[in-house]
Amino acid sequence: MLLFFTKLGQAVYRIWFYTLVALPIVIFLPFLFIATISERTYQQFYWLARNLWAKPILFGMGLWPKIKWQQRMKNNKSYMLVANHTSMIDIMLMLYVSKNPFVFVGKKELEKIPLFGFFYKRVCILVDRDNLKSRVEVYKQVQHRLNQNLSICIFPEGGIPEKEVFLGKFKDGAFRIAITHKIPVIPIVFLDCKEHFPWEFFSGYPGTLAVQVENFKETAILETEDIRMLREEVRNSIYNTLKEKGIQS
Repeated sequence: MLLFFTKLGQAVYRIWFYTLVALPIVIFLPFLFIATISERTYQQFYWLARNLWAKPILFGMGLWPKIKWQQRMKNNKSYMLVANHTSMIDIMLMLYVSKNPFVFVGKKELEKIPLFGFFYKRVCILVDRDNLKSRVEVYKQVQHRLNQNLSICIFPEGGIPEKEVFLGKFKDGAFRIAITHKIPVIPIVFLDCKEHFPWEFFSGYPGTLAVQVENFKETAILETEDIRMLREEVRNSIYNTLKEKGIQS
C-alpha cells in the first residue's frame, strides 16, 4: 500500500511539472510572442523566460536552487556555459543560474514538443546532429548571437545519458566554439537534479538543488589543436566536483 501511494504521489508530482511548464506559456503567451518577433527583443524574452517561466517551475515544484560561485560573470561579456545534463529541470535551472542572457544550442527534435517547441525553435540555435550542413550552420548562428553580446549554453554530453552513467563523454562543439570566438568557458555542476527530478516518470521529490559554478577556463591563447585538452579539462572539473560531493550515478 505504501508503494502504491508513493507511486501515486510521484505521478502527481510529474504531472504538476508538465502543468507548470505549460501554464506560464499560456498565461503570458502574447508577451512571449511579441518578444520573439525580433532578435532585438531577445533580452526581454530572456527576462520573461527566466522570471516568469523558469522560476515559477522550480519554486512551484518545491525545488530551491542554492548556488556556490567560484567566480562571477561580468555584465555585457559573452561566455560559453556548459553543465552536466541529468534532468529536464536542467534547462530551468540554467536560466535561474545566469542573469546574463544566453542562447541555448539544442537538439532540433525538441521543437516537436507542443507549445514549448514553438518558442524553442524561435529563440534557440537548433542542431540536427545527423546533418553536417546543420552542424556547420550552428557556428554561423553562434557568431551572430555573440555579436549581440549574448552568451551561449551547451550541454556537452549531447543529451541526458543513461541512468547508470555518472558523467557522459563530452562532445567537441562547445569547446571548438569557445576557442574559435575566444570566449571563456564556465563549467557548471548540477549536483542534485538527478536525485530530485530524474528522467523516469515515477520519480522525484522536492528539495534543494545545489549548483557549483567552477572557475572559468580562459581561451584567449588557445588554438584549434587545444580543443581536446580544453574539453577534458572542463569535464574533469565537473567530474571531480561530483565525486567530491559524493554524487552517485
